[in-house]
Amino acid sequence: MRPLPELTDVPDPAWPALSDRLAAAAVPLRVLEPDPEGARTCLLQLQVTARSWLGALILNCGGLLLDDGWVRVYGGGGPGLPGLGRVNAFDEGRDPAEGLVVAHDVLGGVFALNGIDPAAAGRPGQPGEVIYFAPDALRWEPLDVGHGDWLAWLLEGPLDDFYGTLRWPDWREEIAALPPTEGITVYPFLWSAEAQQNLPKTTRRPVPMRELLSLSGHCCATLGERDPGFLGAF
Repeated sequence: MRPLPELTDVPDPAWPALSDRLAAAAVPLRVLEPDPEGARTCLLQLQVTARSWLGALILNCGGLLLDDGWVRVYGGGGPGLPGLGRVNAFDEGRDPAEGLVVAHDVLGGVFALNGIDPAAAGRPGQPGEVIYFAPDALRWEPLDVGHGDWLAWLLEGPLDDFYGTLRWPDWREEIAALPPTEGITVYPFLWSAEAQQNLPKTTRRPVPMRELLSLSGHCCATLGERDPGFLGAF
């Protein structure tokens, strides 16, 4: 295992360039202050350097709240937002090589970075590729990009094209007061014909993210869909 100075004291650290990209983001963005101790611990666990966008994000940023909190990108942990290490249960012995949950959205969608053997984990895509667990389809979908390109895509926005019919007219107002550890549950469920035909008429309420993620796993089991595996810990 490489010691912390080898991970942090690197030539050409990515943070200056990444910081400029954050400042020029085309979507509403809140950059959270980092928890220095948690950031260093997470960097050691992942063994990534500050030359990468992932390492720079962990070391210098508590996390990102994009589009008024619709998407929560994890960094070193900050006010109200757990760090990447906690979300991926590193302290509980989970191996980073299995893949990393790098972001959640308010509907329980999960962005994850594939590990060294995605097929063995029952996931699509290549090693190091970002994939998305879609709560309206109850399956993982490949995005055909690595972490850096995925983050650049989020910052370039808008996200309306990606989320399409999963956004209702007053969604910003409904999520405005949500803490980053809560999401929105929709009934009838997002994967149902009723929700897909008329999302604004559904019943929506805030719930803890752990409950929303657990519900996705339960729905997959009930409907005979593939077990999505680890979706994040809170």
